[in-house]
Amino acid sequence: MTKERPILWSPSPERATNSRMADYMRWLEQNRGLTFADYPAMWEWSVTELEDFWETIWEFFDLQSSAPYTRVLDQRIMPGAKWFEGARINFADQTLRHVAKLGDSLAISARSETFGREQLTWTELHDQVSSLASHLRDMGVREGDRVVAILPNSPASIIALLATASLGAIWSLCSPDMGHVAIVDRFAQIEPKVLIAQDGYVHGGKTIDRQDLLKLVTDSLPTLEQRIILPFVADLPEGALNWADMLGRKADLKTAQVPFDHPLWVVYSSGTTGNPKPIVHGHGGALIEGAKQSLHQDMKAGERFSWLTSSGWIMWNSQMLSLGQGMTLSMFDGAVNYPDLNVLWQFVAEEKLNYFGAGAAFYGTCAKAGVTPAADFDLSNLHSLGSTGSPLSEDAYAWIYAEVKQDIWLAPISGGTDLMGAFVCGNPMDVVRAGEMQARALGNAVRAFDPHGNEVIGQVGELVCTEPLPSMPLYFWGDDDGSRLHESYFDTYPGIWRHGDWIEITPTGGSVIYGRSDATINRKGLRMGSSEIYQAVEALDVVMDSLVVDLEFLGRESFMPLFVVLRDGVTLDDEIKAQINAAIREGVSARFQPNEIVQIAEVPRTISGKKLEVPVKKLLLGGNPEEVVNRDSMANPASFDRFIAYGAERET
Repeated sequence: MTKERPILWSPSPERATNSRMADYMRWLEQNRGLTFADYPAMWEWSVTELEDFWETIWEFFDLQSSAPYTRVLDQRIMPGAKWFEGARINFADQTLRHVAKLGDSLAISARSETFGREQLTWTELHDQVSSLASHLRDMGVREGDRVVAILPNSPASIIALLATASLGAIWSLCSPDMGHVAIVDRFAQIEPKVLIAQDGYVHGGKTIDRQDLLKLVTDSLPTLEQRIILPFVADLPEGALNWADMLGRKADLKTAQVPFDHPLWVVYSSGTTGNPKPIVHGHGGALIEGAKQSLHQDMKAGERFSWLTSSGWIMWNSQMLSLGQGMTLSMFDGAVNYPDLNVLWQFVAEEKLNYFGAGAAFYGTCAKAGVTPAADFDLSNLHSLGSTGSPLSEDAYAWIYAEVKQDIWLAPISGGTDLMGAFVCGNPMDVVRAGEMQARALGNAVRAFDPHGNEVIGQVGELVCTEPLPSMPLYFWGDDDGSRLHESYFDTYPGIWRHGDWIEITPTGGSVIYGRSDATINRKGLRMGSSEIYQAVEALDVVMDSLVVDLEFLGRESFMPLFVVLRDGVTLDDEIKAQINAAIREGVSARFQPNEIVQIAEVPRTISGKKLEVPVKKLLLGGNPEEVVNRDSMANPASFDRFIAYGAERET
């Protein structure tokens, strides 16, 4: 059994009582006569009485439907479960209904290097969505048509999604910093009718011209019938429509009332090891999972929310749930280190954010750089922090409570693009323990399985979900027989979702994610996720980042190289190697000391910030460099060259 981790924060009685989770528990008692001794008891009910639980979420959040559903769930099967049959809904309705009460209040507050500050009231958001939807309808966009966009994390992207969804058309988005091959690999699969794009942007003080990219993408999408361009670096291209002209029409918003499982958007797997999987989520799944998730993020109408995200990450989609709860969404688009790492914390202070979320790598970078937000900025409004993308180290937890705020609820989450939600997440009524996520999400039957498919507590196992969820993929686009979907999640444990992460469920009901199970380190029979090694190594002041892979060669002992990024001006020598080995020996185990330590300039990462362990592993096991990774899906594609060279050196 793992030792109980130290408590870093406890909610005050007032904080716990005033949380949305407490509101929901009181509602259950008043409307269903249900009371629970503690959160684990409520979680157990939510995954045992699955249909009752999801019906209470529908009712508690008063989800809008123009026709009643006939049943909550047809069968508890995966894949293929049918949810809320008979309901007729629209994702845009749930967001834009707030205009009735919040009309002149701020819906969106955005800051970008490109356009400076932009703000939209709820009325302005509603009117611009209505106008764009009217224009799209005139272009022939109908239910099921695909509207795609190449836009940054900006108000325009939110307006375009809501307008598309209102028509029952299907939305898909790529970030403008992606390569044209990565964008075409995604969009070509779904044959879009309309493209909305921005022709350039500013990042790190530099203007990035994307006109050539847009031409390459447009030429590669033969089904396109119309282009809407948001011009920044140049005049409008011939034949394109101006974004600004789409926003001023006086029009009534007539939303298409679609079934619960009508496709809302297509998102994509990282695409780093093959053609990206086009994952289709439905209106209903996104709505009800987002509503439930708001309990775990303690989202309250009128408060201010922001998540640091690119438009190519699922957290761009996830931030929509803040608008769905009547919050003000603050959006940041720019370099997080320009002119320095204080720029984000200045944004948090000036926006008076109540909730701020970011990838774990951002917090780790701030800690390494010695950033001191509490000393430099007024964070008095900030009461909640979120983190995701990769495991948040105990060192990052410690830095947050030492340098950001002592009285703050830190609630990392872990889930992903696949289910448009979180498996494990926060509980504002519970304590925060170092390096540990607080709770399994309500309604999510998350377990840790040993290699034989048995549930384990207090041990590391495969993260699985044993009951269906409304937000699980409807299907993969073009996967007519469902084989690709089945291979992705259900081939290991039939009828059970295998997520591909190592997880430990603690005896107190918390959880720890140890990294991807397909990037497992196996040293003489002892298996471990990579995150524990990263935590030990990156705790050293001299190590800025690291990547480890275990190269298991058939018939001989595995070889485990550790790649490290050192502080500027520092060169790897025997003394530093000894420090690294000592840190692993003392913090993890002597078994997990690397066979070789190699200095690199940067760790290869996906656009969403995840370390590319699997492609590096495949490369060093002899994979074709052109096939093991799609460089257009990388944040730093040139970084992979160092590993190609290393692989060649090992062969000689």
